[in-house]
Amino acid sequence: MLKKLLPLVLLAFPAMPANAQYGFPSFADLAERLIPTVVNISTLQQPETLDMQVDTVEGRVALGSGFIIDNDGYIITNYHVIENAQMINVVLFDNTEVDAEIIGGDEKTDIALIKIEPPFELDKVKFGNSDNIRVGDWILAIGNPFGLGGSVTAGIVSAKSRDIAAGPYDNFIQTDASINQGSSGGPMFNMNGEVIGINTALFSSTGTSTGVGFAIPINTAGWIIGQLEQSGEVKRGWIGLRIQANTRETAKMLNLKEGQGVVVSSITENSPAAKAGILVGDVILNLGKTEISNPKDFSRLVAETPVGKEIQLLLWRNQEVRTVAVKVQDMPKPAKTEIKSNNVPVVENDEIVRITGIKMREITPDIIKALNLSPMTMGLLVESVDVNSDAAKMGLKRGDIIMKIDKKDVLTLNAALGYIREAKQENNRPVTLLIQPQEQNTINVLLVKLRQ
Repeated sequence: MLKKLLPLVLLAFPAMPANAQYGFPSFADLAERLIPTVVNISTLQQPETLDMQVDTVEGRVALGSGFIIDNDGYIITNYHVIENAQMINVVLFDNTEVDAEIIGGDEKTDIALIKIEPPFELDKVKFGNSDNIRVGDWILAIGNPFGLGGSVTAGIVSAKSRDIAAGPYDNFIQTDASINQGSSGGPMFNMNGEVIGINTALFSSTGTSTGVGFAIPINTAGWIIGQLEQSGEVKRGWIGLRIQANTRETAKMLNLKEGQGVVVSSITENSPAAKAGILVGDVILNLGKTEISNPKDFSRLVAETPVGKEIQLLLWRNQEVRTVAVKVQDMPKPAKTEIKSNNVPVVENDEIVRITGIKMREITPDIIKALNLSPMTMGLLVESVDVNSDAAKMGLKRGDIIMKIDKKDVLTLNAALGYIREAKQENNRPVTLLIQPQEQNTINVLLVKLRQ
């Protein structure tokens, strides 16, 4: 029977085109056309040395990527690539080096705009529509991994609308295309050669690509880049309320479907929401004609609404639908608060070290100054890592910043210990750490096992 079927099986394979092997496409023509639009970025960050027990270096070079968006020399990259940079050097595809200036940056979405004086006529990218990309579509990523220079990787879209707790407006495209340190800020292209994302972060157990990378959708970036080009900063809309997801239990009590709308949990006094008569417990079903199903989407829609514009909210209250008009205001700037620490009981850190192998330190203004960190840096400094711990095997190093544990902000050792104890009590499950490495310009997500 096998001998009879074998000729039929062989005939089922079509002849391969000259530029493809085993049914896979060749990206050579596309890569050749797109590489000139991508740049390598290096920055010099010069921290001040203080008399304290934190090692610093005299200068630090951070590597990243970017892409040219017009003939005037504007380049998009990640905010964390150019953060605190005193000097920015851009290397074009032909190895021409030029200095760049920062036009503006937005920490909340990790997007920045820089500019060079073009030494010759520049190639620029074309923008695509990231909403049209589908899970399973081929994509191409170009960047500067490990400072090696322009490199091309290919993969597929693995998922959309990913929330990795990197910021308040997370909406990442997930891909299996290799994204490594130095690739941050580089473009993600569709097969038409259009940019549909900005490569930003990787989920890693080793500090290198494990096939899970994340990109900011270009549709999210568009209005941010426009504002940065005009004024160097981003103004966001605000109406002054806090919301939470409409869970199964809440929806059942309210006679709604799970995920239908978002629930108002608190309202700022004298805010636009308060003046419009919105009440705690109201469910926001629609913003204009857009149905609302989760807090992230609602927050993003409000933030992207022009200041001064009136929006219509469809509410569910007392088993009735009603509409209210709310005038959007400029989002207030967060008050700067000093991160106080020190005088923390040693026993607290001892327990963290015993469970995780990580010795952490709360970030003080002195540490921020010594390590040349952003004044708004939130998290815990990694002071040392036990070489035999899982954290060390995952690539965590001294000087890294732990920004979140299990998607929750950590500002104190007490908070970190609480989250770690929770994981310990839940069958010793691993904890997810959102990391900003000191020596690498990227954001990593590490899954760290706890000790027994």
